[in-house]
Amino acid sequence: MHELLLSFQQLLNPEELLSSGGFYLVILIVFAETGLFFGFFLPGDYLLFLAGLFCALNKIDVSIYTLCLGLFVAGVLGNFTGYWFGYRAGPMLFKRKDSFIFKRKYVVMAEEFYHKYGGTALIIGRFVPIVRTFAPIFAGVVKLDFKKFVLYNVAGAAIWVLVLTLSGYFLGIEFPWIIHYVEYVVVGMIVIAFLPIAITLLKKRIRDKRNKQNIQ
Repeated sequence: MHELLLSFQQLLNPEELLSSGGFYLVILIVFAETGLFFGFFLPGDYLLFLAGLFCALNKIDVSIYTLCLGLFVAGVLGNFTGYWFGYRAGPMLFKRKDSFIFKRKYVVMAEEFYHKYGGTALIIGRFVPIVRTFAPIFAGVVKLDFKKFVLYNVAGAAIWVLVLTLSGYFLGIEFPWIIHYVEYVVVGMIVIAFLPIAITLLKKRIRDKRNKQNIQ
């Protein structure tokens, strides 16, 4: 049990992942987080950023071109997997009971995000934890036109990977000493990433409270 807990903690530690697992493990995690409903807890945004940073400091034995291409392909294939899953088994998600690896509220959150932004939710949602995982699944549920899905999927993956990975890479080139403060970078990126979700949940709670008061 202790070994399992240590493995789980390592899985959530992007710096440890990059140091021990390297390029292929990063690719696998990006694929899982962008397409498998149980991958919502995996580190996404800051993993890409740190991958770029580690690449600049030669802590990952691949070029920045290979890294970006691999992450892009993983992100695209992940969304295709999510879309297929939602297309085939989507209605079951709304009936599925909550468990350790699944929360129905995450599907509802992705649904609201999708209705607000339409197909572009697949691009914007790349930068929002949880939504990044469930948006392609919900696109499959509503059976978004596949040609449009391909466009949003490819564009979203390219923007997400290039912005975050190259930001880390060029920051590492210009300021290599930042590796000593990587914990603060990760914390800052987590706060920024989850801020939209916190605001959305707060607005929803206020709206529900007002609706309840109006009914009374």
